[in-house]
Amino acid sequence: MYDKLKFAKELEKRTRVFAVRIIRLSSRLPNTPEGRVIRSQITKSGTSVGANYREANRSRSKSDFKNRISICESEASETQYWMEIIVEANWLTQEQIEWEYNEGTELLAIFTTI
Repeated sequence: MYDKLKFAKELEKRTRVFAVRIIRLSSRLPNTPEGRVIRSQITKSGTSVGANYREANRSRSKSDFKNRISICESEASETQYWMEIIVEANWLTQEQIEWEYNEGTELLAIFTTI
């Protein structure tokens, strides 16, 4: 039981760090109508990963837990999508978002296997 609790707490912290890094990434986007739309989208999806994981850990049923984890998976995937758009729009380079993109990939893999 302790290992599950420790894993859950570590993953909560990891998703919180991811959220903060996504917020910082989004603040570097251009202050244009298009940039503001993407900033809003990536901030919502990137912070939603941790918020939903936290709620999953406090769920009242197995089905509620599975549903929340599914949302985490979707939001992590969406965050990666927005990062790909940011790179393809030449707003930031792949190198500039490497940590966030790699962490998104790892989080997506974790949520897919839970």
